[in-house]
Amino acid sequence: MMWIGIWLVFLASPIQDLAGGHHTTAATVLGWLGLGVFVAAYLSLVFRFTSRIGDWLVPGLSLLFLYGLGSALAYSLGDNWLGLFIYVSVAMGAVLPFRHARWAIPVVTATMIVIGMRTEPIGEVVASLGLLTLMIGFAMCGIRQLVRTTIQLREARATVAELAANEERLRLARDLHDLLGHSLSLITLKSELAGRMLPAHPEQAAGQIADIERVSRQALVDVREAVTGYRRATLSGELAGARTVLAAAGIAATVPAQAPALPEAAEEALAWALREAVTNVVRHSGARRCTVDLVGRQTLDGPVFELVVEDDGPGGAAGQGEGLGAGRPGAVTGGRGNGLTGLEERLSAAGGTLGGGPRRKGFRPGARVPLGAAAPRSVRPGADVPPGADGSPGSDVPPGSGAPLGSDA
Repeated sequence: MMWIGIWLVFLASPIQDLAGGHHTTAATVLGWLGLGVFVAAYLSLVFRFTSRIGDWLVPGLSLLFLYGLGSALAYSLGDNWLGLFIYVSVAMGAVLPFRHARWAIPVVTATMIVIGMRTEPIGEVVASLGLLTLMIGFAMCGIRQLVRTTIQLREARATVAELAANEERLRLARDLHDLLGHSLSLITLKSELAGRMLPAHPEQAAGQIADIERVSRQALVDVREAVTGYRRATLSGELAGARTVLAAAGIAATVPAQAPALPEAAEEALAWALREAVTNVVRHSGARRCTVDLVGRQTLDGPVFELVVEDDGPGGAAGQGEGLGAGRPGAVTGGRGNGLTGLEERLSAAGGTLGGGPRRKGFRPGARVPLGAAAPRSVRPGADVPPGADGSPGSDVPPGSGAPLGSDA
């Protein structure tokens, strides 16, 4: 609308001509009517068909009408109406495929020059409006292509997301089939066998029932492990969630496009750390910009991987607390939240540490995990851990969420 609104300035000359009383009453009335129809047809073409991909026959006929009406108005009402050809040229570039627009725009320009030569030398007509009509028409061809390419990219992104979701559903279906297909078939077979044995051989039937119990318990364990794997926080998922949540909060974000390949324990610990850090940036920082860095380093203790989340919000002059999100206006003072406590335990389980703190301006929390030996222990689903360590109620880290807490993503 801004782009189209800028070029409506060329209507000033026809409007001034009609308002100046230079024509008869009938010519003035017809001029206002023709100008209104011309503007309506132009806006309808540009708004409706610039982003449309497909058949151009109907807009092509409308372009012929616009071209004819503009030529008639300029020929009958004088030089002040030559600017209408700029709109015809823009409409040609916005609607027609380039293979047709590349000759239609020069035709429109030539028509304008021929009509203008009745009262002005050809050089003045070309210098004043001819070059502008030609250039703005071809510029609109580029804008049209840019708009349609953007639409195609959005559609492709939506298609990729849908295909990814379908692939994930298929993978889940395959895994459940592999996990449960054999077990359920065995349970069904043994149930039928136990039913036939029960009247005459109750001891053998009891053995079959015991086997059914063992198989069903193992199937339950397999399903729990599979669900736990699907609910495991991943660094790539948290990076995508961070981009979404920071954008929704109006914070300019610089986030890595891809996550590096890391051991499972290290990746999960850093994913929870990223979620907690972004949550606190959105909730407490008042920042306008946030940067997420993933850096691998070699230390005396071996290779480590660091996650750093830095923002430009008010610095932690108060210096209250420590860790991610502490020292903020509005942050909990005089203590640590359950989310930070649980996060430190997750990092500790992976052999990592939590660090960083307030600066003169902004905040720079960080999490570091080793890439060497396995962690001494792990936080398992259902294990006895302090409140907040597993994303339970009271934690700042929600369980099973693909995006940081507090987002609508």
